[in-house]
Amino acid sequence: MPRQPIATDRAPAAIGPYSQAVRRGNMVFLSGQIPLDPATGQLVDGDIATKARRVFDNLQAVCAAAGGSLDDVVRVGIYLTDLGDFAAVNAVMADYFTAPYPARSTIEVSGLPKGAQVEVDAILAFD
Repeated sequence: MPRQPIATDRAPAAIGPYSQAVRRGNMVFLSGQIPLDPATGQLVDGDIATKARRVFDNLQAVCAAAGGSLDDVVRVGIYLTDLGDFAAVNAVMADYFTAPYPARSTIEVSGLPKGAQVEVDAILAFD
């Protein structure tokens, strides 16, 4: 069973040699999204909550392109350049997901592409 790339213009184009997402069987692996505006390719301005909303909007668009939604997400990885932003990003995530929530890790990193403060990746699973 070959990998099937997933792409949408409703989320930022890949900025390197990778796909926005890849389907293999009933699983879809979403690449990390940073707070890029898909129309401009630029980081959005604003506080960390505004940036996190852009990230989750981007992920939502890729989920839709894969034929799913955030309800199909089984795992989320959050990467922050400052764990002090954890509560704000956590509150935004709660606006996008409903119980039962996906598994999650949150990791502080020293840097992210384009100087972003937050990046999120995810895994979808279909029945």
